[in-house]
Amino acid sequence: MTLQFSLGAAAPETVDSACVVVGVYEHGVLSSAAAQVDAAAEGVIKRQLESGDISGKAGDCVVLFAPAGIAAKRVLVVGLGAQKSFDGARFRKACMDAARALAKLPVVEAVSYLTELDVPGRDSAWRVRIAALAADYAAYRYTATFKPRDKSPLPKLGTLTFAAGDDAQRGLEQACAIAEGVRFARDLANLPPNICNPIHIAEQAQAFANGQAQVSCTVLDEVEMEKLGFGSLLAVARGSVNKPRLIALEYKGGSEGDKPYALVGKGVTFDSGGISLKPGAGMEEMKFDMGGAAGVLGAFVAAVKMGLKLNLVCVVPSVENMPGGDSYRPSDVLTSLSGLTIEVLNTDAEGRLILCDALTWTAQQFKPQAMVDAATLTGACVVALGKHASGLMSKHDDLAAELLAAGEETLDRAWRLPLWDDYQSQLDSGFADVANIGGKSAGAVTAGCFLSRFTEGQRWAHLDIAGTAWDDGRKGLATGRPVALLAQWLLDRE
Repeated sequence: MTLQFSLGAAAPETVDSACVVVGVYEHGVLSSAAAQVDAAAEGVIKRQLESGDISGKAGDCVVLFAPAGIAAKRVLVVGLGAQKSFDGARFRKACMDAARALAKLPVVEAVSYLTELDVPGRDSAWRVRIAALAADYAAYRYTATFKPRDKSPLPKLGTLTFAAGDDAQRGLEQACAIAEGVRFARDLANLPPNICNPIHIAEQAQAFANGQAQVSCTVLDEVEMEKLGFGSLLAVARGSVNKPRLIALEYKGGSEGDKPYALVGKGVTFDSGGISLKPGAGMEEMKFDMGGAAGVLGAFVAAVKMGLKLNLVCVVPSVENMPGGDSYRPSDVLTSLSGLTIEVLNTDAEGRLILCDALTWTAQQFKPQAMVDAATLTGACVVALGKHASGLMSKHDDLAAELLAAGEETLDRAWRLPLWDDYQSQLDSGFADVANIGGKSAGAVTAGCFLSRFTEGQRWAHLDIAGTAWDDGRKGLATGRPVALLAQWLLDRE
């Protein structure tokens, strides 16, 4: 069941709800809504603070049941941490903490007053949007491959109302559209590779297009790609019985003749490493190697649902990288769609090999005004930036600034890495125009440098999301990043 959202402006002590949510800072500082509840309930929150039952520390959530003087049946008190350092990131965390706490209660609806909190530099629409996205993220459950379970006897939260006026309506509408895109991306990326193969991604893209009047879908199979000269992409796919697909979605939301924006996403539905086989430990996470594809598809869904007044294309090269009798090998020389030849030094550097052909085709076919690719491209980016920031590379300072700003606005942040020509010599080859890896040092940067060879003359940026596309561990789920970042970037282009 998808969580539904609405807006309301009643005083917290008067709301007849299963639960109202208020915030408390450390050192006994009450938010405005918490102070109103406390006054109506004759000091119940302050007494709990004095006794130590409520701390106000970030992440601390306490439920007060049916306090006298309050119309609501429960009050959920959420710790906000120190007031002086409260910012957008802490606000989002508080909203997520609240949503997780509400999910454990037998309530079908609740009203949150966290959206009335003062977040420096952020207006009501922003607070509602972030709160709704955080709640939707926390409410997400992956169920696709579990045995159907009996419904829980306890009711589940279905509607969450935010305390805000009509000025926040636009933020709520954007949140609902972006949340749909994030769920689309997470659902697709979480599927196992025996279900989510290149054909499945193509089917999901086609199904979405079929339901949208302004969207069309084109899918190229291996025969069509061979005729066109996708030599690099097809080489990666050779070792698998699951055949590759190139998927292109087009959205005509702008004026006829306007050049589109283009999103390109790496869609390796399982990456064994090929002949350069990966270690067995952790290989199960390589189903997430299509996180870039999931992310750009989710951003496309969000843009369509927001009804953005622009033209947009989303291109997904999708393959499975497997060892086999026909697999491509280290030392093979491939001829890409651009005509550049590539010496394969490692078959586990396959993402760039499918992206280079997809980027070339996108530029030739659509002549976009700007092109951004997203890919779980390098472990080196995870080493450099960890799980918090995506790596951003571009030779266009204005485009990089736009994407960085979109990341800050949505808290789906990126950090810029250099794309200097100084690094290009690491890709020199004695047998082809370029090698597919640049050695041990600056692995994320040299991967970006490789892609830059195929985007000459294009306004292009690359997002390495290897660290941000999924959570670690056997129970780690796809995050849906960078859907929010890309959706905001497109929203800013209207």
